Amino acid sequence: MDKTLSREEKIFLLLGCTFVVLLVVSNIIASKIITVAGLVGPAAVICYSLTFVLTDTITELWGKERTKFIVNVGFLVTIISAIFIRVAIAMPAAPFWPNQESYSLILGSNLRIVFASLAAYIISQHHDIWAFGFWKKATRGKHLWVRNNLSTGTSQLLDTVIFITLAFYGTGAPLLTMIMGQYIIKLAIAGLDTPVVYLLVHLIKKNTNLVSQKMQALAN
Repeated sequence: MDKTLSREEKIFLLLGCTFVVLLVVSNIIASKIITVAGLVGPAAVICYSLTFVLTDTITELWGKERTKFIVNVGFLVTIISAIFIRVAIAMPAAPFWPNQESYSLILGSNLRIVFASLAAYIISQHHDIWAFGFWKKATRGKHLWVRNNLSTGTSQLLDTVIFITLAFYGTGAPLLTMIMGQYIIKLAIAGLDTPVVYLLVHLIKKNTNLVSQKMQALAN
């Protein structure tokens, strides 16, 4: 029995690992607030938005069950990374190392932010998988751009509303302004990522024996 990975499985693993890396990096860099064309948002907004490119590509080619697996793995890895970061912060710093305060400030998100991030992630990503499948059935497997934009657009809205509300409600922060600013940035990225999804799907189909799961998606 040949136990070597096929090219299709190697590509799937590469996409899955890239998804998890983008997710973990997003959580680490999110503490910096940036401005894009006058709109305010976390530095992770671009990095995190790219995860939807990967989930849509995986769903298109391998089906929604594979994508759910990757999303759930990402959820688990996020929790594990958050635990180890907190352990690292809590460990005593060497007497000659003067950066403990800065280290804690950058990496030490409070528990409310962590909870808001996890809740927004798991709900929006699973909604994206469902919505992509729904629109794939509705379009009979045609018009990839329709399901990519509609699924990502609604999922990003869910992600933004859930995170901002859970993280900042009751703090006096301008919730509506923050939601609108972040969502506009995410929506712009969602529009730009459609050619990337098309390119990935095309290249993977061209260079493998993988057939898009159109009949499977329509049957589910």
